[in-house]
Amino acid sequence: MDGPAGPSPCRLPDGRDEVTTPMKRLKMNDSSCQSDSCQCDRTQGEVKIKSKRFGRGAVESGLTHECGVFGAIGTGDWPTQVDVGQVICLGLVALQHRGQESAGIVTSEGRSARTFNTHKGMGLINNIFNDEAMKKLKGNLGIGHTRYSTSAASEEVNCQPFVVHTAHGALAVAHNGELVNCSSLRKMVLGRGVGLSTHSDSELITQALCLNPPEGETNGPDWPARINHLMRLAPLSYSLVIMLKDKIYAVRDPYGNRPLCLGKILPLGSSFLMNGCAKNGVDDKAEGWVVSSESCGFLSIGARYVREVLPGEIVEMSRHGIRTVDVVDRPAGKHQAFCIFEYVYFARADSLFEGQMVYSARLQCGRMLARESPIDADIVSSVPESGTAAAHGYARQSGIPFMEVLCKNRYVGRTFIQPSTRLRQLGVAKKFGALSENVRGKRIVLIDDSIVRGNTIGPIIKLLRDAGAAEVHIRIASPPLKYPCYMGINIPTREELIANKMDSYKLAEHVGADSLEYLSVEGLVSAIHYNMKVSPSDGVGGHCTACLTGDYPGGLPDGVDW
Repeated sequence: MDGPAGPSPCRLPDGRDEVTTPMKRLKMNDSSCQSDSCQCDRTQGEVKIKSKRFGRGAVESGLTHECGVFGAIGTGDWPTQVDVGQVICLGLVALQHRGQESAGIVTSEGRSARTFNTHKGMGLINNIFNDEAMKKLKGNLGIGHTRYSTSAASEEVNCQPFVVHTAHGALAVAHNGELVNCSSLRKMVLGRGVGLSTHSDSELITQALCLNPPEGETNGPDWPARINHLMRLAPLSYSLVIMLKDKIYAVRDPYGNRPLCLGKILPLGSSFLMNGCAKNGVDDKAEGWVVSSESCGFLSIGARYVREVLPGEIVEMSRHGIRTVDVVDRPAGKHQAFCIFEYVYFARADSLFEGQMVYSARLQCGRMLARESPIDADIVSSVPESGTAAAHGYARQSGIPFMEVLCKNRYVGRTFIQPSTRLRQLGVAKKFGALSENVRGKRIVLIDDSIVRGNTIGPIIKLLRDAGAAEVHIRIASPPLKYPCYMGINIPTREELIANKMDSYKLAEHVGADSLEYLSVEGLVSAIHYNMKVSPSDGVGGHCTACLTGDYPGGLPDGVDW
């Protein structure tokens, strides 16, 4: 995965979405700018801040996902034998790749509608949830969240799950995604007299759920109707886990843009895990149910993957099991738009989407890349680890042997934390070492998953040449990134994306490669469909390629400026 994203934004103290100030040169400690690394234009006649993404804190990333969500509930008699807090914590550890800024867990014992047990904090999961914290997270059900911010600052106030206290009891919400029509929904909620304490979409969702649905309620809150109302107000992009006193609702937007799946916790010693299915057709009784952004953590908690939450589906999870309570349809003529970059980069390789493992899809991308862009070479290798599966596919298809050429230092932080281009490039040398015995005198095909700004692939090529590589041919297992995403992925502006500045020939010269080629959009879609167990012709299995083609599934929101 190449390249950091755009400059760190700043927010003015009053939190306005759009601010215009007279001309002045702001000092770094000026009270009107709260980010030391802010790179706002301080010399123009006016500084105009329009995008809701301003104020999200110091962000220097290439492609980063907003977050991961997880929920668990024990079935049968309560108190449950399932350690719900520990299950959620382990589930979040498995989702750590989706967000490393903050995390939180909220649990309920199922007795009181007034009180939840909550622990949230900044940093990695293993540093937040120590023994003392876990002792407080007792309960029969709970939800958790690990976060990378795309629409609000990286501050503890924005840690999820959000908890609000309503007239009907406490409500907790964890959210993955980004609301396309956030501005209009915010105005509507504020117009109802509801106050908002953050700029997070997730708090907005939480407060919107407290509003009565248009058809009204007679015998207390109708939560499925409220969720349905929210989904019609905001058609994308989100996967939600919503917890009440004794229930969890798992919700996926009607386009299915963000992933969400269900798993069953089985008794210890059960004859279950054989490719995620019960052995010999035996279906053991569930001790509990889990819901997660990805299935990759299910085996580690003794759970079996069951299925994905369908686009637009509202699933109710209770001590009695799970059931679908509603399905919200997409607008007429619209197809499912599952984010295709879940396959390319974001998801863990052992997760299941649309009936196939992510690893197999990446392997097929490599095979397709070898067909589209062959080259004479001695070895095929990868930029670890996200390009490795595609590199194996390229090697198998081309008949060129795979060999490792880069050694990754696993104890170095991700390169997106570096504050400048120069330090980011130096960070590459700190992050990787070249296996010179494998490199010397070789013609190398180096596979990476994507190129964003093109800042880090050049230093990697130089590292290999310094180690004695005769030729370095770059092959990218995805098409050129040309458009930003407003549905929960931090992709820079069009001006920052290197594919909008240089074609593959100029980029190869720029980064010092002997050649550079991308996988085509058609090749990527074909590779993803190759092993899918659902049919796109049925309206299921469609993918969002907006960052590659500019074809946004719900259209561009009004006033978008990024």
